[in-house]
Amino acid sequence: MELGLLAIGTGLAVGLASLGTGYAQANIGSAGVGAIAEKPELSGTVILLVAIPETIIILGFAVAAMIILLLK
Repeated sequence: MELGLLAIGTGLAVGLASLGTGYAQANIGSAGVGAIAEKPELSGTVILLVAIPETIIILGFAVAAMIILLLK
């Protein structure tokens, strides 16, 4: 029972982090394309802003790894 709950927790950590990252990148990306269309010099800033939500999924993987280490 406990092993199954830890596995569900691991899946939720990665899955919910992925959903949040996808939602954030969709909104930032669409706004960024509009900004680049008006001011092409903003491309570096937009790339940085699109990359920032990726840290959320990296933290999700870190939490999942910590939960998996609890399985041992």
